[in-house]
Amino acid sequence: MNDTPLPIVRTVAELRAQVAEWRAAGLRVALTPTMGALHEGHLSLVRLGHAHADRVVASIFVNPTQFAPHEDFDAYPRDLAADARMLADVGCDLLYAPSVAEMYAPGFATTVTVTGVSEPLDGQARPGHFAGVSTVVAKLLLQAGADVAIFGEKDYQQLQVIRRMVADLDIPVTVLGAPTSRLQDGLARSSRNAYLSDAERQVAGQLNAALAKAVKRLQAGDPVAEVEAAGKAALTAAGFQRVDYFEVRGAEDLSRLGPGPVSGPGRVLAAALIGRARLIDNMAI
Repeated sequence: MNDTPLPIVRTVAELRAQVAEWRAAGLRVALTPTMGALHEGHLSLVRLGHAHADRVVASIFVNPTQFAPHEDFDAYPRDLAADARMLADVGCDLLYAPSVAEMYAPGFATTVTVTGVSEPLDGQARPGHFAGVSTVVAKLLLQAGADVAIFGEKDYQQLQVIRRMVADLDIPVTVLGAPTSRLQDGLARSSRNAYLSDAERQVAGQLNAALAKAVKRLQAGDPVAEVEAAGKAALTAAGFQRVDYFEVRGAEDLSRLGPGPVSGPGRVLAAALIGRARLIDNMAI
């Protein structure tokens, strides 16, 4: 347990001043963007940041522009004090916690849109979501001026969108993907797991099981169309109220694979609703 309070800055100017001081001392800086409600998965990003840089900045900002009107922006869990303690315990060096007004000043009128990789899957299920993600991440990367930025592979489509954006806009940062942190039954750690009742939690564990079975079938040469249909049916039978997608996609650009056997690197991606929690997960083929 670290008894030293974690330094917190809330403005772009304060953030840049601290990063400039570190850079003047010849130190490398990593950034781990989050929306708070931290868990072990987020903390693993901080640890990975320390493996690639001398100082790690974590940002906490619940970004309103990536939530649709019917989604859970107002209900999204927030506990900055608890999050700061957790970050301090894993050696985070600075917490950046800007207000909505700091991120989106009056008159803000710019949106960063990444086409292609953002359009299927969550791009179709959550229209406008990735424009909100791309815009806020572009701002965070430019505000922090970090050498390295760490994102979790659980949000795999988001990771690929950010990689495309960074490459296209020549943002001078290395984007690293961190392996998905999982609970004992394989359920991916997520802030939205807090929404699950005990009964729903048992159902949620079937998401990982369905993905693992799909990967095994694909590696055995089963046709993509059959595997996708079986995966979606398995989630419905397990008790998920809605399955937004269960699809096999190319690992880099998320292009469609199939309908026959997979050839080349791929990823199985799924999103399904149970109770109040919309859960997403993916697995490499």
